[in-house]
Amino acid sequence: MSDKIRWGLLGLGAISSKFATGLSFLPDAEIYAVGSRSQEKAGEFGARYGATKAYGSYEALAADPDVDVVYIGTPHNYHMPNSLLCLNAGKHVLCEKPFAVNADEAKAMIDCARANDRFLMDAFWTRFFPGMVKLRQLLADKAIGDVMLVQADFGYRTGQVVPESRIYNPALAGGALLDVGSYCVQLASMVYGKQPSDISSQVAIGSTGVDELSVSVFKYSDYEMATLTTAIRLNTPHEARILGTGGRISIPNWWMPSELTVTVQGEEPETIRFDNVGNGFNYEAAAVGECIRAGKTESDIMPLDETLAIMQTLDRMRAQWGLRYPFER
Repeated sequence: MSDKIRWGLLGLGAISSKFATGLSFLPDAEIYAVGSRSQEKAGEFGARYGATKAYGSYEALAADPDVDVVYIGTPHNYHMPNSLLCLNAGKHVLCEKPFAVNADEAKAMIDCARANDRFLMDAFWTRFFPGMVKLRQLLADKAIGDVMLVQADFGYRTGQVVPESRIYNPALAGGALLDVGSYCVQLASMVYGKQPSDISSQVAIGSTGVDELSVSVFKYSDYEMATLTTAIRLNTPHEARILGTGGRISIPNWWMPSELTVTVQGEEPETIRFDNVGNGFNYEAAAVGECIRAGKTESDIMPLDETLAIMQTLDRMRAQWGLRYPFER
């Protein structure tokens, strides 16, 4: 391996542009190659971000022997085939969330990574922010006692409904759950360290057949619950609250946190602020680089077994709604 982690970017949409910007904050990483289904787009993107090579096919990118790890930034329903392509070509993979469309796809990806002895991780960038590192420390130290309730929302209101867009097209696994609701589910998973035993979920299915608004209650035990709200037709506050027997932790814009407030019973609230560096994508990319250099095939912060369990929880929610994507039938 060279002095720098040599990244390949597969799929060159808006999310890959953000990831590329994040990589620019890492001195030990470089955008070595980019891959698109269009040579013109690959060339333009590569020139913009200083890539050494630009490929007009995903297969050519995966075959490049000098690429260490590939970031998958394609639409949801392409995550599995694109990841399998790269893993079978001997590449490590960071796959943008949602990791897959369902648990069966996630298992196929995980099995492939393990069979090829390659690193694979679900790109939940939220987990790697300094604010989330601090949150895990506070919970481990029982700063608010035993957690009894997690409340989190992540919703935004789109303008016009565009049926062919990735947000509204069921053939592209559109809808709120996989786009932003998965953030809420992974937060509850991180806090409790397990998946719910019971789920009660209500949904509004829109005109294109995807979920536009949902409210869910998760139960882990008699005194461990979560309430989660997600939407693509409603702006929500983007707040998370973790309530325990001895206090609470409040996090504004929790999916990319810059501060959190700890309120311990009988004490004045304490707000802890973080000087985030870069655009946030650099934190997860740095973590991937550290794992690869250490010879790890998965992250301790976002382990593969938990990723699979989260996908199973998302499947359980959709089952309650009776929502299946066309390619799942």
